[in-house]
Amino acid sequence: MRLLIAAVGKLKQGPERELCTHYLGRAEALGRNLGLSPVSAVDLAESRAQDAPRRRSAEADALLTKLPADFTVISLDPRGALLSSEAFANQLAAYRDDAGAQGLAFVLGGPDGLGRAVIDRGALSLSLGPMTLPHGLARIVLAEQLYRAMTILAGHPYHRA
Repeated sequence: MRLLIAAVGKLKQGPERELCTHYLGRAEALGRNLGLSPVSAVDLAESRAQDAPRRRSAEADALLTKLPADFTVISLDPRGALLSSEAFANQLAAYRDDAGAQGLAFVLGGPDGLGRAVIDRGALSLSLGPMTLPHGLARIVLAEQLYRAMTILAGHPYHRA
């Protein structure tokens, strides 16, 4: 099963990009043996619309053009489900084992959040926690949790509850 992170906003060169790339690379390597690869990411520019509802809508439209039709969409939203790392790993395995989806797309909106069109397309809305995270850090946390989920599924000692 292919995995995609589609996010509004670009990670600048430096520590954030390096850390995100590090975890995505580790997830890619481990995911090959688990049927969870390739792992890829796509960045989209923030909308320049004048107000938040228009920005969310424009960004949602742009995100939807990047999502393969046969991918299951998981939207990252502060109002989404709070899952433990183990529950997230189990959910990832359940999607992998479901023959209907060719891939999973994890979608992060811009500073104004996700537009309704993306949320409506999603099979699951997931929260990284109740605290507000900078956009780049949210992407890093998602990448690390994907890697952690794969270590859980592989029985690797990286994860210790």
